[in-house]
Amino acid sequence: MAVQRLVAAMALLPLSSLSLADEPPLNVVATIGMIADVAQNVGGECISVEAMMGPGVDPHLYQASANDVAMLRGAEQILYSGYALEGQLGSVLENFATRTPTLAVAPASIEEDALITSQGAYGVDPHLWMDVSLWANIVPTLSDTLIEARPACAATIEANAERYETKLLALHEWVKESIASIAEEQRVLVTAHDAFSYFGRAYDIDVEGIQGISTETETGIADIRNMANSVVERNVPAVFVESTINPRTIQAVIDAARQKGHEVVVGGELYSDAMGDDGTVDGTYMGMIYRNTEHIVEALGGSLAPLPQALEGWASEWQLDT
Repeated sequence: MAVQRLVAAMALLPLSSLSLADEPPLNVVATIGMIADVAQNVGGECISVEAMMGPGVDPHLYQASANDVAMLRGAEQILYSGYALEGQLGSVLENFATRTPTLAVAPASIEEDALITSQGAYGVDPHLWMDVSLWANIVPTLSDTLIEARPACAATIEANAERYETKLLALHEWVKESIASIAEEQRVLVTAHDAFSYFGRAYDIDVEGIQGISTETETGIADIRNMANSVVERNVPAVFVESTINPRTIQAVIDAARQKGHEVVVGGELYSDAMGDDGTVDGTYMGMIYRNTEHIVEALGGSLAPLPQALEGWASEWQLDT
């Protein structure tokens, strides 16, 4: 009788509850952390995500290792950015697309009229995550993709996606308000390579990169000289290094500006093509944007806006000042 009552009780449970208990998390592999972190926030306990490229790794120059190939072989879903960001890894991803569900997240999520085109092999600037409102468009795409693979998790994934998208849009407004506090003549962002064009467009700050969009290009003496001239002419107080790029080009600009009688300092390290260390706020997509904004605003003479109410829980979790 006890067994019969248990069977009868289980019959009354929603199918999704049984499926969630019986089905393991979806094994997802993402190329970059800025996709992996968003996917994890959307999928929650219904998925398990691993990023191929960790802190300090430059996706433009990345080459797949034997461990990466093994990781991809075990994946049930592969996510990558697209628009040639992953460089030489592209052919590997194309091969896996014939056997494993594989999604180029950026082209699938973002309208063409929002893209910044570029000269050379890229055609499109792939650094779309620098505009938080633009990168938020990948949330519904990931939600649909994950639900297709784990339909029993639909309600959970949809709720996660809604909450996370609200946070992203609140973060976008906070960045905009914080950057606006910088005096207009000081609102110049000088970085090692041209990864911040979407940031500049979204948050109204001039962006100048010493290298082009890809770090595969070499920086020449003329590039250093031209950037130093610009720094002097615009009276730029600070320039920025990037976590994935050797700081020698930025130091060369500082030295060249000093020879012209202008003192400029390193305003801090920015995250461009990779997030920070795992287990820190910098190792999350939202934290990456927060930290970049903090460094830029403080170095260029602005002041950070109070974090909006929608981000209070997130800020408390990471012990950030609100």
